[in-house]
Amino acid sequence: MQHILYMTVGLVGGVFSGIFGIGGGAIMIPALVYMFGLTQHQAQGTCLAILLPPIGILAVLRYYQEGHVNWTMAMFIALGFVFGAYFGADWIQAVPGPQLKKVFGGFLLVLGLKMIFLK
Repeated sequence: MQHILYMTVGLVGGVFSGIFGIGGGAIMIPALVYMFGLTQHQAQGTCLAILLPPIGILAVLRYYQEGHVNWTMAMFIALGFVFGAYFGADWIQAVPGPQLKKVFGGFLLVLGLKMIFLK
């Protein structure tokens, strides 16, 4: 039964990723923390582990079919992302879980408010 819930979180995260272009973390990390009791660090690590296989390949293919993928830009951003993710993951390990949860929530709040109220 638990596996069905995990797949449901992945499905919802994938749907929102396909619709809004978000990484799914905005959906999956809160779900992992509040539905499954993971710590913020565990939720973020688990969410990053989801990125390892090419899970987004079908969504990318669909966007590509409509001419909405800039491959050059994507490759250079991915290269930067690889190194940035490593250093970010290394740095964040020293931040206490409750503080990390607040920073993550604040980030989503500020981002959401900016998108709602600014052009």
